[in-house]
Amino acid sequence: MKTLTTVILATILLSIIACNSKPGSSDGEKNQHEKALETPKAPAMDIHAATFMGDMDAIRQHIAAGSDLDLREPSMGSTPLISASVFGKTEVALALIDAGADVNLQNNEGSTALTTAAFLCRVEIVEALLENGADKELRTNAGSNALESVSGSFEDVRFIYDIFARDLGPLGLKLDYKRLEETRPVIAEMLR
Repeated sequence: MKTLTTVILATILLSIIACNSKPGSSDGEKNQHEKALETPKAPAMDIHAATFMGDMDAIRQHIAAGSDLDLREPSMGSTPLISASVFGKTEVALALIDAGADVNLQNNEGSTALTTAAFLCRVEIVEALLENGADKELRTNAGSNALESVSGSFEDVRFIYDIFARDLGPLGLKLDYKRLEETRPVIAEMLR
């Protein structure tokens, strides 16, 4: 009887230890179930800075944390997707699109990610936007849609590219005028 009681107590003790242990972890670590229940935290870097910097780790963290992917920046009202389109942050733009960012939001000038990506000849971003429901007919405050922004001759709009280069060049925008001139007809065809 004494042996049976010892076996029962040992079994109970082992059961208690087994139920409270965390397989594959040491003291202080959380088990997989506890980790899965945690709400992911947004990174310290805000989503606009992460977009501008092309910081994909921060972008992924924002997406996982449920950050507002359509948050407008205060100066121009651009969303992270519009900013990614302006600065050619293709990987960021694709991640935002895949995560459900609104592809049709307009900034204070009426530009959308599509009108911006089209004008700046961001082929891969334009493709992804079109595949995800971007409205080709939305017009900027100046009255043009995405197709119209790339339909005229390059020389007729070169001054606008010059303004972009002057105003956004210090922030890292690099424009290859030869590539723009060659790619505008390709973008126009995509938008037809």
